[in-house]
Order: sequence, then structure tokens, then C-alpha cells
Amino acid sequence: MEASWIWTGVAIYIAIALITAFLSRQGKSESMSHYFLGNRKMGGFVSAMSYSATTYSAFMLIGLAGLTYSGGVGALGFELIYLSGVTLVVIFGPRFWLVGQKYGYVTPSEMLGHRYDNRAVAVVTALASCVFLIPYAAVQLAGVGYLVSGMSDGAVSFTSGTILATILAIVFSLVAGLRSVAWTDSLQAIVMVISATLVVCFVVYRLGGAGDFFSSLSSDHSGALSVPGNGFFSFSVFLGLTLPWIFFSISNPQVSQRLYTPGSMRDLRKMLLGFMVFGFIYTLVSVIWGFAALQRFPDLAKGDLATPELLASDLVPTVLGVIVMVGIIAAAVSTIDSIMLTLSSMVTRDVYRTLKDDTTEGQQLVVGKFILPVIALLAFGFAQLEINLIAVLSVSASAGLLVMVPPIIGTFFWKRGTAQGVIAGTVVAGTIVFFLELTSTRFLDQGSGVWGLLVSVAFFVGVSLATPAPEARATEFLDHVKVKLREHKAV
Repeated sequence: MEASWIWTGVAIYIAIALITAFLSRQGKSESMSHYFLGNRKMGGFVSAMSYSATTYSAFMLIGLAGLTYSGGVGALGFELIYLSGVTLVVIFGPRFWLVGQKYGYVTPSEMLGHRYDNRAVAVVTALASCVFLIPYAAVQLAGVGYLVSGMSDGAVSFTSGTILATILAIVFSLVAGLRSVAWTDSLQAIVMVISATLVVCFVVYRLGGAGDFFSSLSSDHSGALSVPGNGFFSFSVFLGLTLPWIFFSISNPQVSQRLYTPGSMRDLRKMLLGFMVFGFIYTLVSVIWGFAALQRFPDLAKGDLATPELLASDLVPTVLGVIVMVGIIAAAVSTIDSIMLTLSSMVTRDVYRTLKDDTTEGQQLVVGKFILPVIALLAFGFAQLEINLIAVLSVSASAGLLVMVPPIIGTFFWKRGTAQGVIAGTVVAGTIVFFLELTSTRFLDQGSGVWGLLVSVAFFVGVSLATPAPEARATEFLDHVKVKLREHKAV
């Protein structure tokens, strides 16, 4: 595809997205809650679309399609398990929302620090989130780079794509904080799912229709329709990939922070239902997309090239290809700016406020806006490594965040949990995951997420049992949740 088509599509997208972002502004943001949480007044539809765009990023039409290309139908099982794991929001979503309303939390790490009655907990979990989420943001930048480079056959460089995504993420985040991100997310989510669905239907039609499509897939690539198929999805690989994804909705702070934003419990329910519908459709589209690329281009050097090659081929009309490209870029940018907002709020609210106890909301907001581009530039630097297989790297980043799952569960369901247990579990397990990922080590042929979760559970429970629990804080916190849950069920 000619570079002029790509830049034209990008220019139109930028114009529409910027207009949407500026229209979303509602006065001047003067508080952390207003800027980073949309003043806790997000509606159900916008929340659902924003939640979807934040979650389903470059990982899907590039990463999941590439994983399907490389490993076959096991990728569908992997992603459906993730979608099933989102049902955790049914349990934790109302609890996050209720305590957020009561105590005014801005970040999930702030909630942990308050619940375990120790600010060091907030600092440690915030810093751990930075360590693992910055590489995840870099994955999104790399996705845009691979996309524009592959579609233009190198006429638009990988670096140009990552620079574009970095600038857009910074601009959308700074315009109006979460409100601009949420509204542009909603626009992007609609473009994503409609364009991708239409184009994948068109491609299947061009390949002979659904009957011939799956018949040819079965005869020419029989391993693609079975597990482990070509051997990619062994049990240990499947477990290592799926475990971080099961807990993604509560372990990844850029996602769980969204649970504070709906205006009401009804809006929270609409957000979850809308996301589940969106996710199911987008999962099927991405997997079929990967299968289509396998049939058309069976000898690609790496799976992440499947989508760019398919979009630039004669199977897809140029205009439709540009629309899907824009949808993927938008999806990646929505995830990057969400991560930037979350990490900047965590560094400001949980680290900076701890170091400077007398800081005001206004000062915190200034620092948070300053940190936003710093995080983007760090992610940009990491993206230049051009690490292969986006889906695997995405899961690797999420594996590190698994160490936060035990203390999050303990926050609402175990009074005996202590700050010392949270810190020990997060630091020791996080270090182990970081080492295993850095050295590409698979101890006993298991992924880093498996060991990270096991070690985190062991240290959180063991150290908590050996140290005094904050009984008064735990009782007050959990009693409030119980009472409010009963009230909402009675309505």
C-alpha cells in the first residue's frame, strides 16, 4: 500500500479524535479525581467502550491474529479464557466502586495502602506496576510500528509509527485527562469493531466463503484447528499464557482503575455487559483474521506480520484496509494513554504524596501532568528494541502484575492480611518474575507468571500470619462493603 494512503487515513483519524477530545472537556480539571477518573461520573456506554478500547489494543488484531497464525486455534481458547476471567469484575467491580466512593481512592495502589494501613504498600505496588506496565505500553507502540511498516512495505518506518503513537497518546492524555481519553476511546472502539468485522467478512468471502474457508484451512493447515496443533501450544505454554490473562481485569491497574469511574452501580453493570459483547465479537474476528493470513501467506517470517500483510494485499480494498489500520492504531493509542494516566496518577498519588506529605491536590495534578510524557518516552525507548511476537510480550508484562492478585483478593476477603505480607509477596515474587523474563528462563518448563503467583501467595499468606494485622481498619473497610452491597441488592 502506498504511504500516501496511510498518512491520509492517519490525518483524518487525528482530526476527528482531537475534535472529540476537546469536546469532552468540562471546565478546568482542578483535582486528581476529576482529571484521572472523569470526576467519577462516566456513563455506562462510554465506560463500556472505553474499557473495551483500553483492554483490546494492538494485542488483538496484531497480537492475537499473529498468535493464531503461529499456533492455531489454541489462541481462541487462550483468549476465551481471558474473556471468562473478566467475570471477576462481577465480584470485584462493585467492591472497587463502593470503596472508591467512600474513601475517594484515585488508584488501586492507594486502596491497598489504605486497606493494609501502611503507605509503603501503596509505594511498593505503584512502583511494581511501573516496572511491568511500561513494557506493556511499549508493546502497543511496537504494534503501530509493525502495522504501518508492514502495510507500506517499509516506506513508513517502524520508528515513524512508534513516534506517531507516542505523540497522539501524550496529546489525548493532556487535553482533558480521563474524559478525553474515554470519549476518544469510545470513538475508537466503535471504529475498531465495525471496521474489523466488515473486513474479515469481506476477506472470508474473497477466499471462497465460510465453507471453503474452513475446508481449505482443514486440508492445507490441519494442525491449525487442533491443540497443540503444530506444537506451539503445549500445556505449559498455554498455562503460562492464560494465567496472567485470567486475572487481567483486577491485576492490571489501568483496567481496575476504571472500576472507580462509573457514575452509578447501574453504569458499572452496563460497562461490564457492553465489554463482554464487544470482547466476544472482537475475539472471533481476530482469530479468523489470523487464519485468513495463514491461508494467504503461509510463510511469513513472524506471526506479527500477518495483519499488515493481509491489509496490504489485494484481498482487501485499499479504503477498507486504511479504515482497519486506523482502528488498530486507535486501539493501541487508547491503551497507551490509559496506561500513562494510571501510572502518572500512581507515581503522583502514592509515591510523590508519600515523600511530600503536605502536598495539595493542585500540586499533585501538576506533577501528574509532568510525569505523563516521561512515561510515554520510556515506553518509546523500550519499543525500539523491536521484540518479536507481541502477544507473548503482552502476557509477559501481565505476568509480573499477577503478584498483586493475592493482596487484592485479601483486601476484600481476608481480614488477616498485613502490609508486611503484601510488601514481601510483591517484592520477592516480582523480582523472580523479572529475572525469569529477563533471562528467558522457564523453571520446570513453567512460565514466569505461574511462579510469580505461587510465590506471591506463599509470602503474602506466610508473612501475614507471622505479623499483626490492622484489625480496626480491616473491620471498618469490610463492614462498609457488606452493608453497601446489601443496600444495592435490596434496590
